[in-house]
Amino acid sequence: MSPTQTAQLMDGTGLAKRVVEETATRAAELTRRTGTTPCLATVLVGEDPASVTYVRMKQARSAKAGILSRRVVLPATTTTAELVDTLTALSHDPQVHGILLQHPVGPHIDERAAFEAIAPEKDVDGVTMHSFGAMSFGLPGFASCTPGGIMRLLDEYNVELVGKRAVVVGRSAILGKPAGMLLLAKDATVTYCHSRTAGLSAIVAEADIVVAAVGRPRLIRGEDIKPGAVVIDAGYNPGNVGDVDFDAARTRARLITPVPGGVGPMTIAVLLAQTVDAAARQLESHL
Repeated sequence: MSPTQTAQLMDGTGLAKRVVEETATRAAELTRRTGTTPCLATVLVGEDPASVTYVRMKQARSAKAGILSRRVVLPATTTTAELVDTLTALSHDPQVHGILLQHPVGPHIDERAAFEAIAPEKDVDGVTMHSFGAMSFGLPGFASCTPGGIMRLLDEYNVELVGKRAVVVGRSAILGKPAGMLLLAKDATVTYCHSRTAGLSAIVAEADIVVAAVGRPRLIRGEDIKPGAVVIDAGYNPGNVGDVDFDAARTRARLITPVPGGVGPMTIAVLLAQTVDAAARQLESHL
């Protein structure tokens, strides 16, 4: 890539719009066929402003996709046991087809215990160990939504993965780790890194695909990007700043996701698509 060129932006907003439109069509057909509208339950602990805003956004998108929303708001003082009881009840409710626990849930709650209370068939956010295991083994299940959105973006832009070197910077259970497993399933050669990786710049410099998912603003330097690489920035930090130094990276990459407007919209789109998938499996099994 010439120094005067800039990378093509990967338009997550546009792709997400199409995914939601397709999901709406599928939801309408499922409702017509079964007489039941797909329902997503969102569980929010406390009133964190960012989480409240995010849940409202998901509810608005759900409505556009023909999906019912059930909003469950619990006080900030909710215990792990109380949250587990709520999620267990929703898991047993036949009128609920997908469950989303908005996270983080607060330091006093065992988040993993809460996630594991979600029935696998309703884990449309792909946060349980069952979902991770199924995804890793290529079995039926739900991918974590952000990694799932990343894979759809790569597919949309015809990014060749077979034999390519992919570096995932981040190791969270619902982003970095599953992103690497999904790339591995597509025959990429995957290296996991994180904020404590020694020689991170040199590793990133060898990558054909970089997935930044560490939650550290501009940790990935533009000058470390391999010319012609594909850069996926799944970070979101205060001030609309990603984990990649966007301006510098754009002069070297071939494709790059903006922040915002790249990975973020795809996360919600995949959540809605997987909710309709879950509803179809549950409802059609009774037909």
